[in-house]
Amino acid sequence: MKVERARLVRLKRLEKLRAIARHNALAESGRAEARLAQLEQLGERTAALIGTYAARTDAACGGDLTSQRVYMGELQRVVGRNQADIARAREQADARAIEAAAAERRRAAVEDRASATQQRIDAHKSAAAVPLGARPPRPT
Repeated sequence: MKVERARLVRLKRLEKLRAIARHNALAESGRAEARLAQLEQLGERTAALIGTYAARTDAACGGDLTSQRVYMGELQRVVGRNQADIARAREQADARAIEAAAAERRRAAVEDRASATQQRIDAHKSAAAVPLGARPPRPT
């Protein structure tokens, strides 16, 4: 009985630690998702900028047209790098979400073990409360 109580105390302590780990994993997952959203928004704004510059027809001379094309080329390179960043951020966000789910499963497993230990302790207490040699109640 004493061993079961000590085990329950250890399991409750472990459950608290796992809950903290779960919380940290969820926070990391949230930060990764926020980073992904920022990068996607940057990509949308850059694509809109490219569309705006592509539609411009106010070039007064060939120099203006050349500088506009150079600028659009640089924006295209930014879009390419941004797409690579989005892919990496998506992978990181997915990995963080998987870590958060695993942390939740570990916490739930400890909670289940603690609950089972508590039930065993309660069953032992209720069995100890029945006096020895007592007759079971008769059905009426």
